[in-house]
Amino acid sequence: MIKRQLEPELLDNLPAKDSRAMRSRRDLRRINTCMGNARLTAAALDARSHVTPPRRLVDLGSGDGHCLLQLTRRLPALPKGLEILLVDHGGVMDERVLEAFRNRGFVPRVEQADAMEWVCSASVEPETWITANLFLHHFPDDQLGSLFGLIAGKSNLFVACEPRRSFPALTVSRLVGLIGANAVTRHDAVISVRAGFVQGELSALWPPHGKWRLHERRGGLFSHLFLAERK
Repeated sequence: MIKRQLEPELLDNLPAKDSRAMRSRRDLRRINTCMGNARLTAAALDARSHVTPPRRLVDLGSGDGHCLLQLTRRLPALPKGLEILLVDHGGVMDERVLEAFRNRGFVPRVEQADAMEWVCSASVEPETWITANLFLHHFPDDQLGSLFGLIAGKSNLFVACEPRRSFPALTVSRLVGLIGANAVTRHDAVISVRAGFVQGELSALWPPHGKWRLHERRGGLFSHLFLAERK
């Protein structure tokens, strides 16, 4: 097994308007599509969205918002008037994404803030879902445990899709240049897999009490899915 290893990712330290960063964000949209993260997450949420749809949907580390947009398009039962909060410190939200949410009847709002600080100060609202995509792997275990404790107090469902830490995923991460990924993305793809997760690691960090049902599994070939649902 590959030992979990965290290293700085280049994209996190580039200015939002840097041409390399802009290109890398486009690369990430293609990589998300190849990994099938929106499809995998939607499959986990679809039945729940019909039975107990959220009133508020919070996306942590939302980047330019494209990933959450693709997810919501796969969840037709989400109600009109749904409040969508896109939380990211980078200030790179795509206005076209916000307009697409509005056209769907949602109410999007951008929160430019550190995710941990935002969750800590967020109000408790009923029927809140929190999502994260390729975000948790940036944090060491102790910070993830703290973040999970905050999320558990502010939501009734949390779902995350992350890199799967495996030799096949690591091999493929070294080949993203074949789809035209730039140097920033080629570097960060390998770093992301090394910082990813395997079975049981995220569940072990969730607050240890019986109020939640936890689901953690492999997602497709290269992703790792974690879902926590309040009983």
